[in-house]
Amino acid sequence: FQLQASGGGLVQPGGSLRLSCAASEFSWDDSAVGWFRQAPGNEREALLYWEGSGGVTWYADSVEGRFTISNDNAKNTVSLQITSLKPEDTAVYYCAAALKGVVHTYPPPTSDFHSWGPGTQVTVSS
Repeated sequence: FQLQASGGGLVQPGGSLRLSCAASEFSWDDSAVGWFRQAPGNEREALLYWEGSGGVTWYADSVEGRFTISNDNAKNTVSLQITSLKPEDTAVYYCAAALKGVVHTYPPPTSDFHSWGPGTQVTVSS
């Protein structure tokens, strides 16, 4: 995989997590990132799309205000801070990369992304 997501785990309702997505073979400076999640029995859901600082940013209504994205250029990593976690946030979370300017519809379709990480499990439970 060109992308590797990490940081998932078990967290109590109301807690926080930080997911990271490290890229190899390309720079996040040249790419946009999408975060998706998929719960058992559900389709993959787009959560966030970001073209970098000052660029296009889109959040799904279900996560706006609770999800914050940032990047670490030195590590070529994009991070997703998630707060106020709810049991319905339980899913496998995926990061994906797209060429900047490719995404024009929201939520962004999975077909707009050329690289995907293997996913990281987030479980919200007491």
